[in-house]
Amino acid sequence: MALFGSVSSKDVDAFATGLAEDLSKRYPPALDKGSERKISQKRLTSILEDIFARAIEFKREHKLGVYKKARLGNTFRWELQEMGYSEKFVEVATEGLVVYITRK
Repeated sequence: MALFGSVSSKDVDAFATGLAEDLSKRYPPALDKGSERKISQKRLTSILEDIFARAIEFKREHKLGVYKKARLGNTFRWELQEMGYSEKFVEVATEGLVVYITRK
Protein backbone atom coordinates (compact mmCIF):
# COMPACT_ATOMS: atom_id res chain seq x y z
CA MET A 1 0.00 0.00 0.00
CA ALA A 2 1.29 3.41 -0.93
CA LEU A 3 1.72 5.95 1.81
CA PHE A 4 1.35 9.09 -0.25
CA GLY A 5 -0.77 8.29 -3.30
CA SER A 6 -0.68 9.84 -6.74
CA VAL A 7 -2.49 13.14 -6.22
CA SER A 8 -1.14 16.43 -4.90
CA SER A 9 -2.05 17.78 -1.48
CA LYS A 10 -3.58 20.87 -3.08
CA ASP A 11 -5.93 18.68 -5.12
CA VAL A 12 -6.96 16.75 -2.01
CA ASP A 13 -7.60 20.00 -0.12
CA ALA A 14 -9.61 21.44 -3.01
CA PHE A 15 -11.71 18.28 -3.24
CA ALA A 16 -12.38 18.20 0.52
CA THR A 17 -13.36 21.88 0.46
CA GLY A 18 -15.70 21.17 -2.45
CA LEU A 19 -17.32 18.32 -0.52
CA ALA A 20 -17.89 20.60 2.47
CA GLU A 21 -19.32 23.35 0.26
CA ASP A 22 -21.68 20.88 -1.43
CA LEU A 23 -22.81 19.65 1.97
CA SER A 24 -23.42 23.23 3.15
CA LYS A 25 -25.63 23.92 0.12
CA ARG A 26 -27.74 20.84 0.73
CA TYR A 27 -27.72 21.00 4.55
CA PRO A 28 -26.89 24.53 5.69
CA PRO A 29 -25.26 25.04 9.10
CA ALA A 30 -28.36 26.94 10.25
CA LEU A 31 -30.39 23.73 10.03
CA ASP A 32 -27.79 21.94 12.13
CA LYS A 33 -27.79 24.63 14.80
CA GLY A 34 -31.41 23.93 15.71
CA SER A 35 -33.40 26.44 13.73
CA GLU A 36 -37.14 26.04 13.46
CA ARG A 37 -36.85 24.19 10.17
CA LYS A 38 -35.68 20.62 10.49
CA ILE A 39 -34.53 18.09 7.95
CA SER A 40 -35.51 14.43 8.22
CA GLN A 41 -32.93 11.91 9.36
CA LYS A 42 -33.50 9.98 6.13
CA ARG A 43 -32.78 13.06 4.00
CA LEU A 44 -29.64 13.90 5.98
CA THR A 45 -28.41 10.32 5.64
CA SER A 46 -29.01 10.48 1.89
CA ILE A 47 -27.05 13.74 1.62
CA LEU A 48 -24.11 12.35 3.59
CA GLU A 49 -24.09 9.11 1.59
CA ASP A 50 -23.93 11.13 -1.65
CA ILE A 51 -20.95 13.08 -0.27
CA PHE A 52 -19.24 9.86 0.81
CA ALA A 53 -19.88 8.25 -2.60
CA ARG A 54 -18.11 11.19 -4.29
CA ALA A 55 -15.18 10.72 -1.93
CA ILE A 56 -14.97 7.02 -2.77
CA GLU A 57 -14.94 7.82 -6.48
CA PHE A 58 -12.16 10.39 -5.93
CA LYS A 59 -10.19 7.80 -3.99
CA ARG A 60 -10.55 5.28 -6.82
CA GLU A 61 -9.48 7.77 -9.48
CA HIS A 62 -6.48 9.11 -7.59
CA LYS A 63 -5.35 6.11 -5.52
CA LEU A 64 -5.10 7.94 -2.22
CA GLY A 65 -2.45 6.75 0.19
CA VAL A 66 -2.70 6.78 3.96
CA TYR A 67 -1.52 10.39 4.33
CA LYS A 68 -3.81 11.76 1.63
CA LYS A 69 -6.82 9.99 3.18
CA ALA A 70 -5.97 11.61 6.51
CA ARG A 71 -5.52 14.98 4.83
CA LEU A 72 -8.88 14.63 3.09
CA GLY A 73 -10.59 13.88 6.40
CA ASN A 74 -8.85 16.69 8.27
CA THR A 75 -9.53 19.31 5.60
CA PHE A 76 -13.18 18.25 5.44
CA ARG A 77 -13.42 18.55 9.25
CA TRP A 78 -11.82 22.01 9.33
CA GLU A 79 -14.06 23.30 6.57
CA LEU A 80 -17.19 22.11 8.37
CA GLN A 81 -16.00 23.73 11.62
CA GLU A 82 -15.32 27.03 9.83
CA MET A 83 -18.79 26.92 8.26
CA GLY A 84 -20.33 26.81 11.72
CA TYR A 85 -21.63 23.27 12.08
CA SER A 86 -22.04 21.85 15.58
CA GLU A 87 -19.15 19.83 16.97
CA LYS A 88 -21.34 16.72 17.11
CA PHE A 89 -22.29 16.97 13.44
CA VAL A 90 -18.68 17.64 12.42
CA GLU A 91 -17.58 14.50 14.30
CA VAL A 92 -20.28 12.30 12.75
CA ALA A 93 -19.77 13.57 9.20
CA THR A 94 -15.97 13.34 9.36
CA GLU A 95 -16.01 9.89 10.92
CA GLY A 96 -18.39 8.69 8.22
CA LEU A 97 -16.16 10.11 5.49
CA VAL A 98 -13.04 8.49 6.92
CA VAL A 99 -14.77 5.12 7.36
CA TYR A 100 -16.02 5.17 3.79
CA ILE A 101 -12.67 6.13 2.20
CA THR A 102 -10.66 3.62 4.24
CA ARG A 103 -12.81 0.63 3.33
CA LYS A 104 -11.35 -1.77 0.83
